[in-house]
Amino acid sequence: MNIKTLILIIINSLIALVIALLAISSYNEFSTVLNDRVLLQLNSIKTLKKNQIEHLLQSEWERFESTKSSYKTDEAKLLKLPDSIKNRNGIHDFTAYNPTKTTTLGFVSSSENGTVVKILDYNKIKTILLERTGMGNSGESYLVGQDFRLRSQSRFYPNKTPYGIRAKTKGVVKAFRDVNGRGIFEDYRGVEVYSVYSLIKISDLKLVILSEIDVDEVTMPLDKLKERLVGLTLVIFLLAVMLSLFLTRFITNPIKNMQKSLKIMAEGDYNQTNEFIKNSKEIKEMFDALANLKASLQGAVQFSDAIGKMNLNTNYTPKSSNDLLGKSLVAMRDKLIEFRNNEENTRILSKRMLVNGMENERRRLSRELHDGVGPYLTSLKHYIENRVVDESKKTEMKKIVDDTISEIRLMSNALMPASIDDFGVGVALTNFIESLQKSTPVTIEFEDLTLQEGSNITNHQAINLFRMSQELINNTLKHGKAQNIRITLSEFEEFISLFYYDDGIGFDAATVKLGLGISNIKERVEICNGSIIIDAKPGNTTFEIELPIEL
Repeated sequence: MNIKTLILIIINSLIALVIALLAISSYNEFSTVLNDRVLLQLNSIKTLKKNQIEHLLQSEWERFESTKSSYKTDEAKLLKLPDSIKNRNGIHDFTAYNPTKTTTLGFVSSSENGTVVKILDYNKIKTILLERTGMGNSGESYLVGQDFRLRSQSRFYPNKTPYGIRAKTKGVVKAFRDVNGRGIFEDYRGVEVYSVYSLIKISDLKLVILSEIDVDEVTMPLDKLKERLVGLTLVIFLLAVMLSLFLTRFITNPIKNMQKSLKIMAEGDYNQTNEFIKNSKEIKEMFDALANLKASLQGAVQFSDAIGKMNLNTNYTPKSSNDLLGKSLVAMRDKLIEFRNNEENTRILSKRMLVNGMENERRRLSRELHDGVGPYLTSLKHYIENRVVDESKKTEMKKIVDDTISEIRLMSNALMPASIDDFGVGVALTNFIESLQKSTPVTIEFEDLTLQEGSNITNHQAINLFRMSQELINNTLKHGKAQNIRITLSEFEEFISLFYYDDGIGFDAATVKLGLGISNIKERVEICNGSIIIDAKPGNTTFEIELPIEL
């Protein structure tokens, strides 16, 4: 979809929406006002007729009371009234007891002299109800009894007896609940009507009076208004379409020019001098802004590419305080640096905990051998000396026990030299090398330059220095084919230095990266936050290890 079509759709849709909203709101407003006016008028008519009927009944009752002695009692026999009504004074609805079921309202007066019944002349009520001023062609007012049957003649069914027409509508039901109201609902014919209703309650008489008019008659002006609004809407919409077609030319022409310019730029020609650029200051400014945006995005893309390759030392300066992209990229780089540092610290801490756990287990096993098995062997030696009589067997058994004790001491010392805790790493290495020198022809020289008193080497560093020295010596003896080994352990104010040298065949650091215990040595240096330099030349292999003093 091109921009011109889109603009036309948007503008005309908005115009159509506005026109429709105005038309609908006007129609609804007119409809609401008309409904209120009709219901108000019906309510006035209903109230007037209700008052007239109540006044008629009241005045007729008073006249009956004052002249009841002159009335005959034969009327009650014609109606077949039950004793429950004959013995109750007041105004009653006798329609149900009339054999012809014609509407019959009357009065009952019971005394010691007998019961007097007077039938009200229905024409008096009929005259009130048939007054149709302001009711239109379909309006009517009528009465409904408690049995939901009409008590007044229907103008739509003039040949039917009112009692034969059932009118249990919403208005009648609510009115008998003593609720006065109005609304739009179906009447006894099933036709939508405007209706107002209320209850007439005098003595024992209960009737509902309703004034109604058909919705179709009332809405005829609304239908005409609707047709006019639809026609007016179509005319305005057609004018709006014509006007929008004219206006879109002024809007879309600059955009088309910009589209052409962008296509030329996309082909790599940034030196274009087309006519629309010279004649349109706005387009030229847009191209300048686009060039600046391109340069900014190129810098941001290069920076993000460097971050994606985890080159977190790359620098980038946001173009301005509003450069949210640049700020976000810088913040992302800083977060990545922080995350990498945290990850590195966590990794080192995990390794440190693993190595410490392993060393603690070695210390425990060493103590178990030294303090657990050692005393038993010593006791066995005393037992042999005191209980074995045969001297040859005694000598042989003592030799076996002594060899076992010596082997256990060697194993305990290999697991964790007790001298580390008691005298420091320098003494532990001295003892280890002196013991090792007895079993190898390789010359091992060790120089201890640590502080004998007030040393700052922690137990954690001491164990790792001892293990690294062990690993280096074992590698040389197993693989290096060296004749001489020199080790120097120095303690300075800010760091500890371990220098190792042998004159063996050396090795290729690339091929033994994870072999010969080199990875273990590097890991121990790492968990101690130290540094290591390896130079593995044949005849001159050196390891320079430095650990910071932990204060």
